[in-house]
Amino acid sequence: MRKVQISRIDVSTQTLESKTDFVAEETPLHIFLNQIHYVTILCCPNQLKELAIGHLLSEGILKSTNEIQETRLEEDGKCLVRLKPDIDAEKRISISQPFARLIVSACGSPDYWPLSKLIDRITLVKLNLGLTVEAKVISESVKRLNTLAQRFRKTGGVHVAALYSTSGELVALSEDVGRHNAVDKVVGAGTAKKLNFENLFLALSGRLTGDIVLKAVRMRIPIVASMAAAINSGVEAAQLTGITLIGFARGKRMNVYTYPERIVL
Repeated sequence: MRKVQISRIDVSTQTLESKTDFVAEETPLHIFLNQIHYVTILCCPNQLKELAIGHLLSEGILKSTNEIQETRLEEDGKCLVRLKPDIDAEKRISISQPFARLIVSACGSPDYWPLSKLIDRITLVKLNLGLTVEAKVISESVKRLNTLAQRFRKTGGVHVAALYSTSGELVALSEDVGRHNAVDKVVGAGTAKKLNFENLFLALSGRLTGDIVLKAVRMRIPIVASMAAAINSGVEAAQLTGITLIGFARGKRMNVYTYPERIVL
């Protein structure tokens, strides 16, 4: 967060007040795999290692953190991820989305892949329906996001993502100017804690798009809930992969788009 001087105008009283406020900060993170530039992400300058590892996992570049030999964060915004000798970094990149990309904070990568085309490039493993969560737990967990998110409360300019247990216990939380980054950071934080993602659900503030759902399914997270809306690519991806997708979780209501059997009253 960064302090700025603003002029606050109150239209109702026709007054102007000079005061200090906070704005969200954005910086580039350059992720390198074995010296190969994989991606540049515009993000908040915190939890950068978690973002890098979470992004590589949730995008399917890494199968697990056991494939990493070293992770080093440098002062110039570079995160160098060295893989173990038996891992072919160039091959992993070549079968993923195009490398040397720029991921902007607002809407993800400008290299947009339609879901139908992306499905042909990756293996989607459908999740089983064993996990159940009470609707009240989902509702209260999503409601808590704005209270827990310190950067959001101060700036109003970031997204938040959190991992909860089925009882509603918060186990990881992250914030970022980009909704994708917030999810990647919380995945990285959860991985650092060696959490079992299959027993958790993901709550977030951003729109539920296909790429967000694919991040969840790669990490085997069975339920994704947001205070925001779902769009068609998110619903389609959730239907294909066995994710329970929940949008507009506000107040005492929520829209369950797919696999409602996981949600119990």
